[in-house]
Amino acid sequence: MLLSLSIKNYALIESLEIDFSNKFSIITGETGAGKSILLGALGLVLGKRADLNSLKDNEVKCVIEAQFLIANYNLQSVFEENDFDYEDLTIIRREILPSGKSRAFVNDSPVNLSGLQQLADYLIDIHSQHETRDLTEESYQINILDNVAGLSDLVKSFRVQLSELKKLQKEFDKAKSEKESLAKEQEYNSFLFRELEEANLQPSEQEGLEEELEQLNNVELIKENLDKAIAISNEEEIGVLTNLNEIKTALNRLAGFSKEYKDLHERISSVLIEFQDISDESFSLSEKVLNDPERLEFVNNKLQTIYNLQQKHQVKSVNELIEIRDVLDEKVQKSDNIDQLLQKLEKQVEEKNVEVEKLAQELTKKRIEIAPKVSNQIIDIISQLGLPDAQVVFEITKGKLNVFGQDEVSLNFSANKGINLGPIKKVASGGEMSRIMLAVKSILAKYSSLPTIIFDEIDTGVSGEIALKMGEIMNEMSQSMQVFAITHLPQIAAKGNQHYKVFKYNVAETTVSELKLLSNDERIVEIAEMLSGKNISDSAMIHAKSLLN
Repeated sequence: MLLSLSIKNYALIESLEIDFSNKFSIITGETGAGKSILLGALGLVLGKRADLNSLKDNEVKCVIEAQFLIANYNLQSVFEENDFDYEDLTIIRREILPSGKSRAFVNDSPVNLSGLQQLADYLIDIHSQHETRDLTEESYQINILDNVAGLSDLVKSFRVQLSELKKLQKEFDKAKSEKESLAKEQEYNSFLFRELEEANLQPSEQEGLEEELEQLNNVELIKENLDKAIAISNEEEIGVLTNLNEIKTALNRLAGFSKEYKDLHERISSVLIEFQDISDESFSLSEKVLNDPERLEFVNNKLQTIYNLQQKHQVKSVNELIEIRDVLDEKVQKSDNIDQLLQKLEKQVEEKNVEVEKLAQELTKKRIEIAPKVSNQIIDIISQLGLPDAQVVFEITKGKLNVFGQDEVSLNFSANKGINLGPIKKVASGGEMSRIMLAVKSILAKYSSLPTIIFDEIDTGVSGEIALKMGEIMNEMSQSMQVFAITHLPQIAAKGNQHYKVFKYNVAETTVSELKLLSNDERIVEIAEMLSGKNISDSAMIHAKSLLN
């Protein structure tokens, strides 16, 4: 329940702190006194968008804070889902800065507005005048039946299964579309893949082939120069190896005289070993150099194939061609496997559709069972509100599958005997709509654990004894929840357990709004004024006392 509300620098309110009690609270005041400001401030706390124009003083931040006692409402899971800190006494604060930015806090931890709005759905139902039109919406009419029948878990399960069905159907449609697209490309993709596959491409082979081609094209030149190097190295008497050996022998004779001569001998020995290895390697390479026209033709052809494929696919390396080949392979295989996938998805869609249909049928069955009970409860209440001959019927027919199931629901109404029922949005007057909505809210309060409800002038179009009865119904609702009624009718105001008055006054050049809890005597005067106007008559005072008693 809402324990207190603190408002600073909002609209006409400079600073306001007010405590509330449980049961039935009345809020009255002249038109324009600021009742809508209170609802606007409360709306901000509950996550509505902020407006910089709401600041009374544009140089000072606006702060609105509400305290809620929620120990008995099992809201821990809601807090956990939104990652909020849970407290039995929960404080929600909203700040609007002069810069236009706004911040929201739950128990002093910053939160985003979407999470705050979700939490608000479990704290307060603010019923304003225009929300009476919700009664004409099919979704609202379905929710009435579902709430009374306790179908929230079943509806949740249905929506989970429906979501999975839509997901599977989307996958099936996508696979079907892919099959049609792949069928057009299949032959061409298969050709391109086979062409790349037959090329037998190996990573980075192009560089090796190009080097080999260069060698094969210059066999004679390579052979001639290798043989020349071998001959110069190994020729008797004047060959390089003979001369190096003689140098080594000469330096060996000097090695014992000093470290320098010894180092020279060691160095020439190293040179001789290295040169001998070069000579041997040249001989080995010379033996391998062969004129091989067949290999030359193979390398030429392989490189030409690579060059042609690179030009065709507009790439510059064999590795890129291999990547294209692998992608084409996947496409070809996918096309080959798409029929299997389609069969599998089609079966899953059929099975999931059976589950969804079963749950939808169960929803339909339970709604049909509960509908007469809800209709009779509404009739019982509105008959007390001046509609003794009214008829109310929930008409349920089968429609297209949607988030509510497969039911089309129409709340049909007739206010008088002998008059055919029709959709409530077409046949009910404003006053009749207000009475039916109060009846619905009264019924739902018995099946809901919602802590607080605020009625903002739900009494539109009624007066006298009907207003008195509406007050009694709201008072009865307050036995199980906190109820506020913003009203202009003294008959309803008299039924509250406590009475607050909104008024405004001028301070210097500024208009200020205030909210005050009335004493018993002040309450009598307020109700008398509601009965007769500013000039309160003795009969109005007597009538006010009578209503309060």
